[in-house]
Amino acid sequence: MARYTGPKTRIARKFGEAIFGPDKVLAKKNYPPGQHGANKRRKTSEYGIQLREKQKAKYTYGVLEKQFRNLFEKASRTKGIKGEVLLQLLEARLDNVVYRLGIAPTRAAARQLVSHKHIVVDGKVVNIPSYSIKPGQIIGVREKSKSLEIITNALSGFNHSKYAWLEWDKTSMSGKFLHMPERVDIPENIKEQLIVELYSK
Repeated sequence: MARYTGPKTRIARKFGEAIFGPDKVLAKKNYPPGQHGANKRRKTSEYGIQLREKQKAKYTYGVLEKQFRNLFEKASRTKGIKGEVLLQLLEARLDNVVYRLGIAPTRAAARQLVSHKHIVVDGKVVNIPSYSIKPGQIIGVREKSKSLEIITNALSGFNHSKYAWLEWDKTSMSGKFLHMPERVDIPENIKEQLIVELYSK
């Protein structure tokens, strides 16, 4: 299965949340897409609710099924609460960190910047969006890419004090990954325990 590249509003309407950022269409049509979207739907099963939560997390972070399962297995082997560790691993992905630092307006744009070799980690170009950032590492913009319009526009007026686990240096256009985020600091509306229950079946 390839990465989803279809209409993002359709997915946002499916979950009833603006998971890809502000959405004007969702504000007007806050009900599922399709012919019967506005009508009442039958009750979703427990499995359906758990599956929906996993799909929401996958779409939010732009991760495919195999990658997601691998991250869950890694979270299961790591000390701590499984669901919380899973979200921490998703947050530590390079494309997500680039997005959180305000270098890109969306995670999809961040993924593209990484793939096109515009991002450096500890001074070296890394073009793997799923690269896992470790505490203490510095993520920055490659010297020759600092004037790119998409980057300058994204950084313009961005609030860099939003995330307690990241530190931004305006002069060098780089940020430091201080530590893994606490669950309360991760703003995504994901019920990670439902995902744990789904994979534990």
